[in-house]
Amino acid sequence: MRLPKQCVSLLLVIAVVGKLLVSSSITAFAQDTLRFNADSVYLKFEIDRVRVLESILPPGGKEKTHSHPSYVVYVIKGGKIRIHGADGKISKTELKAGDVIYREPVTHWGENIGTTEIDEILVELKNP
Repeated sequence: MRLPKQCVSLLLVIAVVGKLLVSSSITAFAQDTLRFNADSVYLKFEIDRVRVLESILPPGGKEKTHSHPSYVVYVIKGGKIRIHGADGKISKTELKAGDVIYREPVTHWGENIGTTEIDEILVELKNP
């Protein structure tokens, strides 16, 4: 059975868009913060289940877009930060020393909009 030209064209478009969506989501998660923000993010510890990073962002400092799996943040030194999500959403937050925050997987970048250095420990949860 032969499909009409419009059906073949539509199937090709669906296949290409599907492939782009899959590859863009893989690319988004491939934006490892340790690689993209090597000047401000440091590896502290890593095993097969978790990775521990330290992120130090000076006043006025800006990160490059990066991704995290599910993770926990422990704030050593707080400050004011503006977070830019991959979806275009922007939020401002004030982090306080001692804060503990759980976050779902995300692609984003942040900028320190305060006057103090922000220092955080990030515990990324790897898939078992």
